[in-house]
Amino acid sequence: MRPEPCYDVSMSKPPKTFKPRTFKDPDKALAVVQEIYNTHIDYLLNSFHLFGQGKLEEERISACYPYISITTKMARKADSRLSYGFVPRPGTYKTTLTRPDIFDRYYSKQIGLLIDNHDVPVEIGVSDTQIPIHFALGENFHLERDLSPQQVEDMPRYFDVPNLDIMDDEIANATYRVKEGQPGPLSLFTAPRIDISLQRLKHYCGSDSHHFQNYVIFTNYQFYIDEFIKIGRGKAKKADYAGFVEPDDSGRAPQMPAYHLKREDGSGITMINIGVGPSNAKTITDHVAVLRPHAWLMLGHCAGLRSSQNLGDYALAHGYLREDHILDKDVPLSIPIPALAEIQVALEDAVAEVTGQSGYDLKKVMRTGTVATTDDRNWELRSSVKQSLGLSQSRAIAMDMESGTIAANGFRFRVPYGTLLCVSDKPLHGALKLPGMADSFYRERVEQHLKIGLLAMEKLRDLSPEKLHSRKLRSFNEAAFQ
Repeated sequence: MRPEPCYDVSMSKPPKTFKPRTFKDPDKALAVVQEIYNTHIDYLLNSFHLFGQGKLEEERISACYPYISITTKMARKADSRLSYGFVPRPGTYKTTLTRPDIFDRYYSKQIGLLIDNHDVPVEIGVSDTQIPIHFALGENFHLERDLSPQQVEDMPRYFDVPNLDIMDDEIANATYRVKEGQPGPLSLFTAPRIDISLQRLKHYCGSDSHHFQNYVIFTNYQFYIDEFIKIGRGKAKKADYAGFVEPDDSGRAPQMPAYHLKREDGSGITMINIGVGPSNAKTITDHVAVLRPHAWLMLGHCAGLRSSQNLGDYALAHGYLREDHILDKDVPLSIPIPALAEIQVALEDAVAEVTGQSGYDLKKVMRTGTVATTDDRNWELRSSVKQSLGLSQSRAIAMDMESGTIAANGFRFRVPYGTLLCVSDKPLHGALKLPGMADSFYRERVEQHLKIGLLAMEKLRDLSPEKLHSRKLRSFNEAAFQ
């Protein structure tokens, strides 16, 4: 966690000057990133403390993020199997950095790869991108509660506020164009883009961002969360886990509550109930992506589309028919969302291990195929003749409302993704989801389904991140950071 400010009045003076420095030691580079960031944050917080007391005399208070840059005359990498950790061609590349208290291990790894792959130093300095006061205050500060209405109105006169013009996703969308004479991007996300997502994660999930783990499960049913709480509390008592964290008890239920089965190195499992619909799925993955998780999975229920499926069978997505429309502008429908071998193998092996079925017999409980994702919760009410024709032509085996969005955003943000759904109804074949049947089904299947998901995540954790973050998710001119 970020240390609390000391509120030293003398620190309301502008921070000392940091001249750019070069490093070939990632730990020393990270230490300077931390020093720059913490010094500038302390300056903002101390100034803000005086502002709250009506004692701020400075007309304008500004502080800036640290940056990292690298200049290389050769685009090379020591290991051709790697999908990240190197720049695509000779030149200068740069990005702003934030929250080293959260990203310390991540930054150290990425910096080390740059140095190793190019055999040149990295440069650390102070950028010209201002830190908005809202981001300096952190996720737990509430302006309306802690300031008067007049002070809230006066804030932009004294402090920098968020600028949406520099928080877009052009780099991630591969639509960013470097201006002549400007450095290329080192990361998919700039510091302000990361900071706004950290704020949103607290708002939507009720959890501080440092609790989130590198393996994330999304679900659309509270039943799964209830089971995860039970399992997580038990696992948290074991030596290889560091605890189980639930949403803050702030008196307001978060919209998409997150629960964290933690490990010291961040390789635990976070589970989030995203609710229903592709809009929620996009919202949460837009923000979780800045944490650079190693994998995310969708576990939920679906409508089985084949007469041969039984209630309780599993559907492993190897393709997506995206009729949710939520990401059409960012990931056009002409772009395929491929199945990722590492994720598929882990999920299939986990199903076999938990159900006791294997080989050809696994087909009795699981079907692999295309999952259709819709933005219409009442899709069953459309003309069955027209609807069945399109679904049949696509070879779809299941219908849901979130999986296609989560997979497409995983593809877009280079986060390994996968989907394992459980058939809860078969509306095209007369088996509608009715209250009594649904409740009975949920009780019987949720525990097994969640055990499969948790086991799959453990199998993925046993792989190295280098194997998970494969070249399949990288475009032509990729940012170096994973």
